[in-house]
Parts: sequence; structure tokens; C-alpha cells
Amino acid sequence: MDSTSSGGGGGASDPNAGEGPSATGGGTADGSSAAPPSRYESQKRRDWNTFQQYLKNHRPPLSLARCSGAHVIEFLKYLDQFGKTKVHHSTCSYFGHPNPPAPCACPLKQAWGSLDALIGRLRAAYEENGGRPESNPFGARAVRIYLREVREGQAKARGIPYEKKKRKRPTSTASTTTVANASIAAPGGGGGTSGGGGGSLEAGAVTVAVAPSSTTSV
Repeated sequence: MDSTSSGGGGGASDPNAGEGPSATGGGTADGSSAAPPSRYESQKRRDWNTFQQYLKNHRPPLSLARCSGAHVIEFLKYLDQFGKTKVHHSTCSYFGHPNPPAPCACPLKQAWGSLDALIGRLRAAYEENGGRPESNPFGARAVRIYLREVREGQAKARGIPYEKKKRKRPTSTASTTTVANASIAAPGGGGGTSGGGGGSLEAGAVTVAVAPSSTTSV
């Protein structure tokens, strides 16, 4: 959302650009006294400043305390004018075409992934700046429904489905490896408490932990 944040709040991006280097520069000159903020923290601060600038420019002006999920959705729609993702209309001949062969007049909008990540950062920034989790407008049900509709609509318009990748647990592989190693390494000690790397979720950790555990448990 770099391009989005800088374009959405004109008054928010320039002050950040000036303050960031000067603020971190003093700390790095002293050595390890202050570490520069991470890329995520810097982006979160820019997004937060952009949203605050949006509230100031709102007509009528809107305070953060009175901000609701409906205002957050309004903000997301406002950001569409700075988007770079082509979203085809249902009447467009390229509707549902992942790789259109020619340009069309359909609008550019913010991609669903960018909006989803933006809401995550703003939701965290809201609570870091004194907001209560139960009144967080970025976590409102209406915002979640809107993001889901944007995801489904863009998936159909662009012909690119958004599907979460399911992590497969290597349980069958682990059991097969255990049996194979057991037949090779015959009788061992009786300490079977350390066996089975069942708690590991990463494939690399499982394959490393399975072989020794199988030899000791059999």
C-alpha cells in the first residue's frame, strides 16, 4: 500500500518522509542507542497518519471517537481512486479474463490484498494509540463483510480466485519413516517419552525429528 498511502493523504505522507530520516538519523549516529523502525512499523505509521488526515478533511469533520465501520468502508472506497488493479465490469468482454489481450475502459481499484493488509495495520495502530479493542472500527463486522465482498467480486472480475493454501500435516510420511527406521535400528533403549514429533508444524522440523524418535521408541 505504499502508493496508496502516499496518494490518499497528501498531508500525511510528506511529514512522514521528512520526519522519518531525521528522527532515526540522530539515533543511528550515536551507535546502537535507537534502532530504526521496521518496514511494517513505518508503513503502519504512514497509514495511520493518512487516515487521520482523511478524518480532518471529512465533511463534516469527523473525530476518531465517532468513527464507525461505515466510515472505514467509506475510507476504503475513497482509496480506490489511487488503485492500480484493473477490475472489469460485468459487461466488459474481458470480465473473468486473467490476462486480457488488450486494454479496456474499466476502472483501476485497490487490490483486495492491499486493503486487507491496510485494515490489519490500522486495526493495530488504533489500539496502540489508546483505542479500545471492543470499539475498534477497523474490526467491525461491516468492514469484514465489505472486504469479503471485494475479494469475491475481484476474483470473478479478474478471473483470479483467492484461495487460502491449506497446510498439509506430514502425518503419513512421519509414520512411514518411523516404521522404516524401526526395522533397521532394532532393539534400543526403552525411553519412549521423547518420540513422535507431533507438535511440529514445519515440514523441515518434522523430518529431522522423526528419525531419531523412531529409533528410540521401538
